[in-house]
Amino acid sequence: MDGRVLIVAGSDSGGGAGIQADIKAVTALNGFAMTAITALTAQNTHGVHGIHPVDLAFVAQQMDVVLDDLGADCIKTGMLHSVDVIETVAEVLSTRAVGIPLVADPVMVAKGGAKLLDDGAHAALVSLILPHATVLTPNAPEAGALSGIEVIDEASQQRAGEALLNHGVGAVLVKGGHIEGAEVVDLLVTPDETLRFSDPRIDSVNTHGTGCTLASAIAAGIAQGMTLADAVARARRYVRAAILSAPGFGGGHGPLNHAVTFDVSQIESGS
Repeated sequence: MDGRVLIVAGSDSGGGAGIQADIKAVTALNGFAMTAITALTAQNTHGVHGIHPVDLAFVAQQMDVVLDDLGADCIKTGMLHSVDVIETVAEVLSTRAVGIPLVADPVMVAKGGAKLLDDGAHAALVSLILPHATVLTPNAPEAGALSGIEVIDEASQQRAGEALLNHGVGAVLVKGGHIEGAEVVDLLVTPDETLRFSDPRIDSVNTHGTGCTLASAIAAGIAQGMTLADAVARARRYVRAAILSAPGFGGGHGPLNHAVTFDVSQIESGS
């Protein structure tokens, strides 16, 4: 087991997204997952039916005790649903996690359409979390909301990524799953270059938790010492394999098969 990942996110009672998906993804890639839960959700494949926030001091305490004792090689943030939670997490990042890489997944809307980020929290996310991020992993709607640029094609993916770099984030993976087309294109935008990742679109309803899973898989790679490009390449292939072998549970947007096995040697270098 290699690579310690501290995941700061919400819980999904249905097991397909959130903390549950994060733990499964990191474990599947031979990392060690630790958690600080920001909220509990009553959730299944049809959507989010309830959200119960966790006390702010307890969110910080979870992060503190893990960092004090076990340490972390990478931190991944997911559902930070309010300004108060964002401020709390940002304070711990500033005081206790300096120098630890951060994968920030700006979870805003659940697959079923439920809002997972309060109105007015966008600005706090941009100003307080993005400057700490090694990489930000927004889908097209999230990139649009955070950058103010409508993301509808590769050109606008690029523009939104560049705009978000201006907020201090190290790199932006602008995902293209929400953009129509036979091909899914993700752009990894950095200050020096843009790397294009593409694969044929998979026709499947079993895509609940893909964003959480991808971000945690990237975090596992970074924690294990992989370059960002290689971590992204491996994570994308893992998620594709997990979608293709999804168990078909539930009557809505089903979960992935996080326990899927594949030949890691074929994806370490993005081949």
